Amino acid sequence: MTLWQLFQAGGFTMYLLMACSALSLGIIVERIIYFRLRASIDRREFMEQISKELGKGNIKNALEMCKKAKASFANVAAAGLHLHGHNEVVISNAMQREVTIETMKLERYTGVVGTIGSTAVYVGLFGTVLGIMRAFQDIAASGFGGINVVINGIAEALVCTAAGLAVAVPAVIAFNYFSRTIDNFITDMELCASETMDLLNATKND
Repeated sequence: MTLWQLFQAGGFTMYLLMACSALSLGIIVERIIYFRLRASIDRREFMEQISKELGKGNIKNALEMCKKAKASFANVAAAGLHLHGHNEVVISNAMQREVTIETMKLERYTGVVGTIGSTAVYVGLFGTVLGIMRAFQDIAASGFGGINVVINGIAEALVCTAAGLAVAVPAVIAFNYFSRTIDNFITDMELCASETMDLLNATKND
């Protein structure tokens, strides 16, 4: 059987799985590109440059560096630098809010991939059940068994199972990768917030 014949044998369940696959792959590509852009700058090198500018008293230059950088932790640092001279609690709260905002941006659409990864198998199993039911209906309609009678229903059942796994496995792998990557981003943002606070306190003392 050709791929198109296999697809047709799977019935309407295959169309649902195809839509889930297209949506999942689209989100995976978009998130990978987004993460790579956000990870284009090393946090330690960035903070060293910020430290040099603050050491010179150039808050404005430090803020410009934050704006030019596309990293999530740069936005956290900018939130703290904007409030230079304010109370330590106010600055800390502002950076924590920015961490939350950036985390929400990083997690955008990833829940959809996780949902597809956890449900695609069941959608495939649903198609499998329908295929088996069709096979029994064909037997009942013909009045006797045999491979020629049940072949269409069995083909539909097997194709749906395979398609469900083919959609679910990449989605689960991608979701786990996204989760680990987001955790790393959050760690960088929290470290950046702590380092920025230390730098601002040192500048205030000077």
